[in-house]
Amino acid sequence: MAISISKNEEQYLISAISDWSISNGLAIKSLMYPNQNVSTDSKNEVITPVPLTLSPSPFPRTCFEQALAVQRDYNHLYALISQDEDFLRGIVDEIRDLDDFITKLWGIHQKVKNEGYTQNLSLGLFRSDYMVSIDEEVHDQPRIKQVEFNTIAASFAALSSRICELHRFLAQDFYHYTKDYHSFSISDLPENKSIQGIVSGLRTAFNQYTKSSSKANRTCIIFLVQESERNIFDQRHLEYALKKSDPPIPVFRLPFSEILEHTKIKNTVNRELLYFLPTDPIVVFEVAVAYFRAAYDPLDYPNQSAWDARFQIERSYAIKCPSILTQLAGSKKVQQVLVTSPVLNTFFPADESRLSNLKDTFTDIYPLDDSPTGLKAQELALDTILCQNYVLKPQREGGGNNIYRSAIPIFLKSLPKSKWKCYILMKIIKTPQVQNIILRNGNTERGGVVVELGIYGSCLWNNATKKILLNEETGYLLRTKGDQSEEGGVSAGYGCLDSCYLV
Repeated sequence: MAISISKNEEQYLISAISDWSISNGLAIKSLMYPNQNVSTDSKNEVITPVPLTLSPSPFPRTCFEQALAVQRDYNHLYALISQDEDFLRGIVDEIRDLDDFITKLWGIHQKVKNEGYTQNLSLGLFRSDYMVSIDEEVHDQPRIKQVEFNTIAASFAALSSRICELHRFLAQDFYHYTKDYHSFSISDLPENKSIQGIVSGLRTAFNQYTKSSSKANRTCIIFLVQESERNIFDQRHLEYALKKSDPPIPVFRLPFSEILEHTKIKNTVNRELLYFLPTDPIVVFEVAVAYFRAAYDPLDYPNQSAWDARFQIERSYAIKCPSILTQLAGSKKVQQVLVTSPVLNTFFPADESRLSNLKDTFTDIYPLDDSPTGLKAQELALDTILCQNYVLKPQREGGGNNIYRSAIPIFLKSLPKSKWKCYILMKIIKTPQVQNIILRNGNTERGGVVVELGIYGSCLWNNATKKILLNEETGYLLRTKGDQSEEGGVSAGYGCLDSCYLV
């Protein structure tokens, strides 16, 4: 859509957006004086609207529908991968000596396995991210191509729902008053029920747990969070929605660094996880679901206590979202192996329709090992001209970790060659040209933008019976960045939130 507006109209719109955003929790925390070393509960903390676009960005309807349609297949695939220990062991073994973070996560799984897992249920709240490809050498119509699949702490489900509400509100209240407004139907702005979808997944897991709980204590859900969380409102909306359930579900936020202080394992066969209310430790809850919004970054593990805390959660009877195996399933190496080897067929044998739907979203991804494909990828990555078409990705979640284009050869040459196999090489997706206006910290940026679509999914499965208990597509996220920016993470300070105008 990308409305064309005058400066006066822009200022009016900025004011309206700011008021609506703060009123409806479309916001983020920031520091008034970022360089000051002060605690997060000080007066240095301010609330500001999240970076966003002034209007929805055009997005091909067929691509949007394609992404929605394939999400349940992806949910099922990653549930199967999470249950395939032999497959994941092969992934870990390839980089075990070079990636301490993944090795330690695997070590926790091995310790719990040796002791014996007591909880068979696993919950995945996933997000599959795509860009629209217009590479005419590959296909004659726009198609979605997967950027990555997120299995832990997939953020912005709540705020993405809010920005869709904002843009629909503006479509009814403002856009049609602008001079260069071009008529469109509100039906072209798809509703986004991502809050309800994610909450439904958490509620289903909670209810499944209570069927087999000890009933000795009240049950709850804990959100395991980072201590200085800027994106807190995205989490709070989910918490508040759970508390509005009938009956209400108790939800508590627990910084990852305080797990050992406020929880303990009950001395029973099941090893129930008990949570002691910090404000009144006499009050005890049994944890039904441990929902990770932290623990995906090595920085979340500054000491052995942090690893001990992760071990405590993993060995407990609480349903993990995600378990360690599910977290490892989301590594970039798994994504690369699915693309470059026939292993995908083993997960869905004789299901050509499903395999075709999944493969249609794949883009070119290569290992950087010593296999024939890996050696070819090394040539591409080191060539100062050919590297312009690629991005180098490590096995890490969160924004700001990727190496782009001309920086790739320099970066690789700075590493011992033995470490190259910890990275994957992905072809940069050629996307359509889109225009929009980004609002960030009260300032606007006009021009070309690149959009990235994320589709959320909820999946609950039983590792013992292999039964899928819940498998749903649960809403969408659209992130936008300036077309000169490489990264797109909103919390990392690169992109902004957006919504779709289907064309």
